[in-house]
Amino acid sequence: MITIYHNPRCSKSRAACDLVSNAKATEPVEVIEYLKQPLTVEQLKGLHAMLGGPLLDMVRTGESEYAELGLDAPGVTDNQLYEAIASHPILLQRPIVVRNGRAVIGRPTENLAVLFE
Repeated sequence: MITIYHNPRCSKSRAACDLVSNAKATEPVEVIEYLKQPLTVEQLKGLHAMLGGPLLDMVRTGESEYAELGLDAPGVTDNQLYEAIASHPILLQRPIVVRNGRAVIGRPTENLAVLFE
């Protein structure tokens, strides 16, 4: 199963969907429009674990909500970030593709290649 956390308004996200559709063999693909179906804090924690790396890698720090919510302040905890993403899904980096218990952020789309090696 391949899961794509997708925003159809994002060209990189659409490109990732196209790439996965062309690269998959017989695997089913689940596309989750995370703006319509926001992830829970627990789902975000699981996704972060699959991504590895700093939590901020999966946060869109350039979105106005990031500063408006004070997430750029010193001392913001991971739990505060998880809660903010769950409440404001626009903050989730996109696209994120999951396959076989591993996840990557598809910006640039070349990042997705590691999932199909």
